[in-house]
Amino acid sequence: MKRKKLLPLLVAALCTTPVLAEDPVEQAEEAAEEMSPIVVEGTKITDVSAKYVKSADLAEGLFKNVAEISLVRRSGIANDIILRGQKKDNINVLVDGAKIYGACPNRMDPPTSHILTNNVESVEINEGPYDVENFGTLSGSVNITTRAPEPGLHGDFSINVGSWNYWKAAATLTGGSDRVRALASISHEESDQYEDGDGNTFAEQIKKFYPDSTARYKPEYEDRKAYEKQTFMGKLYFDIAENQELKLGYTANRSDDVLYPSSKMDALYDNSDLFNVDYTATDLGRWSKLLEVKYYFSKVKHPMSTYYRISSGPGSANERISKLESEIQGLRVKNVTAIDAGSEIAYGIDTSKRNWDGTYRGYGMSSGITGIKSIDDVDTKNIGLFAEYERDFDRFNLRVGGRYDDTSIEPGSGTLPDNDYNSFSAFAFGTWAFDSGMKVFGGIGRSYRVPDARELYFRSAPMMGMPARLIGNPDLDQTSNTEIDLGLENDWENLYLKAKVFYSWLGDFIFYNDSRMTEKFENMDATLYGFSLNGTWSFTEEVYLDFGLAYQRGKKDDPLSGQSGTDMPEIPPLKGNLALNWEYMPNSLARAELIASDKWSDYDGENGEQELDSWAVLNLNVRHQLTDRIVLIGGIDNVFDETYAISNTYKDLTLLLDGTGEVMLMNEPGRYFYLNASYSF
Repeated sequence: MKRKKLLPLLVAALCTTPVLAEDPVEQAEEAAEEMSPIVVEGTKITDVSAKYVKSADLAEGLFKNVAEISLVRRSGIANDIILRGQKKDNINVLVDGAKIYGACPNRMDPPTSHILTNNVESVEINEGPYDVENFGTLSGSVNITTRAPEPGLHGDFSINVGSWNYWKAAATLTGGSDRVRALASISHEESDQYEDGDGNTFAEQIKKFYPDSTARYKPEYEDRKAYEKQTFMGKLYFDIAENQELKLGYTANRSDDVLYPSSKMDALYDNSDLFNVDYTATDLGRWSKLLEVKYYFSKVKHPMSTYYRISSGPGSANERISKLESEIQGLRVKNVTAIDAGSEIAYGIDTSKRNWDGTYRGYGMSSGITGIKSIDDVDTKNIGLFAEYERDFDRFNLRVGGRYDDTSIEPGSGTLPDNDYNSFSAFAFGTWAFDSGMKVFGGIGRSYRVPDARELYFRSAPMMGMPARLIGNPDLDQTSNTEIDLGLENDWENLYLKAKVFYSWLGDFIFYNDSRMTEKFENMDATLYGFSLNGTWSFTEEVYLDFGLAYQRGKKDDPLSGQSGTDMPEIPPLKGNLALNWEYMPNSLARAELIASDKWSDYDGENGEQELDSWAVLNLNVRHQLTDRIVLIGGIDNVFDETYAISNTYKDLTLLLDGTGEVMLMNEPGRYFYLNASYSF
């Protein structure tokens, strides 16, 4: 087989930034028949559970494999992502089409932390406001698809060991008939504190930053584990009739004693539960080619504490706890009607209710905070109507969509005002295929997201004689994103390229203003633009190079009140991924990857960010098919033991300060060895 024919599969299965079809089922069918690239505007990573074996942290895996994604390092696990200079509620994270929100206002438990790599089949990353089915897709979405049950009887077991006493064991069993199928997956994972390139653990990084800080770990806890994590995922699929299917799913995540060294508190535990019910029916008549009904419910419990820190006093007599819970339930009904052979329309209703509640508790000298609400039982209720039309015109594909949303946000206490928001989102996206094989695509769209309960109503705990302060701003407007995207894709004999540019006008973007004593969140218009370049270059049948490059730049239209700077925060600099791959035998691959970033020369210094040095790290790994059933994967990350930091220090997060007000940077792991063995049948 010629290398040109292999390119789409390599890009889809192994590359740094692979290709994504709008319909993954269609992608698989067309790839099998034609083996040709498919027009895309996003990125898809497949077979995640088999490839991302270093740890359960999905965010870290995405960062290493997608140039457009940067990492927000909080701990050894449960890290956050930035997509095209956007994070938090500015991007939508979906697990099998369902939403889950972390409970921590300090982003210790972002949505990606509640699903683990060993349960993930694929991840689709779509940039831009081109999603009308889901509420709040402002600047992009991350769609996580978990593993599905299979007929027959199949299973796999894996064990992974690594530096700093890391180990993980996971097992999955699936089986059944064509009518009824089931899957069960369990895992356990734990690790000591990692060491940075200078050999400093979490505790030592704090000491080096601020030796006199009361946020240092107590001597008896300086060497404790960084985290323990257990998970369970269960699924039942029923074929009710030839054209009807019912899917039931449940995922449980239990994390204990997770250390967050650059924050003032650690998580005593982080528990989440996610339930999914999906019903689909096809060919119900002239007006229903496909009917989908989806209900989901998720809940997160997350208490943070100073228990392990010096600030909690002797025997933790003055311990401070911030206990938070978050839950959301939603229902989406979608119907697809075929208008003719080349066009169809999808339309439906999407509704959800999100609740966020937080309470402080203190002991001894901290007892005065007990009962004070950080987030007071806030309900965010949304109902949306959407429609999307798609048509094929010979070589041109067109998609247009619209969505109307009505949202109300109500705090439990009558002391703060309710908020109501209405919006209409819309987009148009087209793809043109030329005779030469080149494809160009582009779109324009506008979308909205409402402020969350933290941005509106969050209160700090009383400290050092100061009363509780309102950090949220109840007068915030919703944020809009008006964006233009353009791109092209081409496949030559030995070279595949995809290039994209975008320009985004952000209206009433929500920024954190550290110059204000209260109501620190503020609306301000801004612009954001950038480009990305991804591809694969094949040298021989067995040796090929894949690469990715991404750059973003953001500016506020005017400085925030009391400030003079206009640089947007959390806009990563130029980042590149480069990997040399060698298929030395069937189903076996040796890979050397270089990940590098320019320095942070443009940053929001008035709100805590600082200049970060440029960095480059080399990672090596080998996947070896030992037998038909046994696979070994081994690797070394950060081969040269570099000391570097990826995450900046925007004060939107509450991070440690030294005596001068400088914010603590958290270094990345140093040289890391790992080995994974898996058996499947």
